[in-house]
Amino acid sequence: MTITQLQYVLAVAEYQNFTLAARKSHVTQPTLSMQVQKLEDELDVLIFDRSKKPIAITEVGAKIVAQAKNIVNEADRIQDIVDQEKGFIGGDFTLGIIPTVMPTLLPMFLKNFINKYPKVNLIIKEQSTENLIRNIQDGHLDAAIAATPLEIEFITERPLYYEPFVGYVPASHRLGSAKKLDPTDLDINDVLLLQDGHCFRDGVINLCKAPKDYSEEHFQLQSGSFETLVNLSNEGLGMTLLPFLNTLELDIEKSKNLKYFNDPPPAREVSLIYHKSELKIQIIEALKDVISAVIRGAIAFQDVKIISPLNK
Repeated sequence: MTITQLQYVLAVAEYQNFTLAARKSHVTQPTLSMQVQKLEDELDVLIFDRSKKPIAITEVGAKIVAQAKNIVNEADRIQDIVDQEKGFIGGDFTLGIIPTVMPTLLPMFLKNFINKYPKVNLIIKEQSTENLIRNIQDGHLDAAIAATPLEIEFITERPLYYEPFVGYVPASHRLGSAKKLDPTDLDINDVLLLQDGHCFRDGVINLCKAPKDYSEEHFQLQSGSFETLVNLSNEGLGMTLLPFLNTLELDIEKSKNLKYFNDPPPAREVSLIYHKSELKIQIIEALKDVISAVIRGAIAFQDVKIISPLNK
């Protein structure tokens, strides 16, 4: 039994197809199939039922796959131990970022990070929170940046910053003359939202205390763009809420429509999240230090009211 064989088993279990598993593992399909077969012969059990389409995991195979994940993770940890002992911060590192954070945060820290840690090959993927969680669990992401708290058993959350919500309210809106906003002023029926699936949308719905089964009555907006929400607000279709960092990109004219909340303002907690196995922890710590340093210059730390990103 070898680590490589276990890695191939995990690939087949994930993709339920030998050809695709081989492609993802960067080996030929005959090589992967032969190694999986050798392991099955050694153990004298069938891990996969090849008669089914897609390939199914047998009952004993499911137990082997679960144990294989632990073994492969522990093998990876050995290299981590060596890297930490040598003070080495480098290698491939895959980072996921939610769409409502990526456009504003990434330009702030990426150049600093790659200059400070040139031996790290940072692979960045924009994904929804749901996909981030699944990919962290499956080992396809080393870490992610997401709105928290998520309170998921296998994930560690390290808060990076607290980003206040800011109202974008045109003068013609019913709140256009208000100097400041209060959450009780908000009516979900005239707040423009991102498309379903964005955690910022769920946070706004929670802030407005809308029912769980809320749905737009007049039209449905299938957009993930804050710029679109701002433009629709300017057309008299409602107000919207923006994360604070997004307001820094508005021109002078649009900035006149920004309205801040009374203290403590509602805010989202943005955290670095990763599996509790803490693989590649030295790179995680480096990321946290760089991001925390740059964000302090953009957001003044203050008392805030954290709004859950989950529509509970």
